[in-house]
Amino acid sequence: MALFACMFYCHALAAQQAESSPSAAKTQVKVNFLNVCTPSADEQHELSAALGRLPLQVKFAPDFEVSRGRTTLTEPPVKIAGMEQSPEVASGPPPISNWVRLRREFPASSPLVSVQYSLSVDEKNVAETLVFRSREAKDVIETSLEDKVSAVVDPSQVLKSDSPVDRIRIERFGKPSVVLARCAAADQKTYEPLFSQGSEIMARYRALLAVRQSALPDLRRLGVGTERAARPSAASKKAAQPPKAAPPK
Repeated sequence: MALFACMFYCHALAAQQAESSPSAAKTQVKVNFLNVCTPSADEQHELSAALGRLPLQVKFAPDFEVSRGRTTLTEPPVKIAGMEQSPEVASGPPPISNWVRLRREFPASSPLVSVQYSLSVDEKNVAETLVFRSREAKDVIETSLEDKVSAVVDPSQVLKSDSPVDRIRIERFGKPSVVLARCAAADQKTYEPLFSQGSEIMARYRALLAVRQSALPDLRRLGVGTERAARPSAASKKAAQPPKAAPPK
């Protein structure tokens, strides 16, 4: 009994010391840094394999969804120690994003669950995003393609053309994501086949989802592009002017 009491006391004392130590009270945070400009050869292979599994010919299931909305980013910007914030980030009205989303379901026999196309317009960019969700969470859970153009461009012009993809991302089960993004300061000649493959898939699903016919009317309902559409062109202004009277002879 004395030996048992001694062992119990030692165990309780060790547990109390562990709880009171500063290192035990701290939560360890693991941060993974993604090399989005120059991914490794293995990551390039994974990106190519994930894009190769996305079908270019498909017959969708009957289920679908079309939605539109406006989002005001009211959350304060995250302040990172050692980094100075620019005035436009630290002050001013919160940015507003108008968006349209189209989602189609794949048949039950497909390894994919759904594909979702999003078009968002804010004061800086017009962004297109295409997201494929996998049916089985074994390797790649989600594959996304994205392109951005300057907001000075009319969204209708963005929809009329096939903008090249500038960001490819795959989300993996139990592993960090793999991302390839356009970087102006990096030599990315090796990655051009991946960007071309992603751009081909984006262009194909723009047509399959008929985004040019369905997204633009919803943007007009949100008030996006209505000012430019209502603004008469120089030719129409000239045509609307009354003809000048001939000078008297």
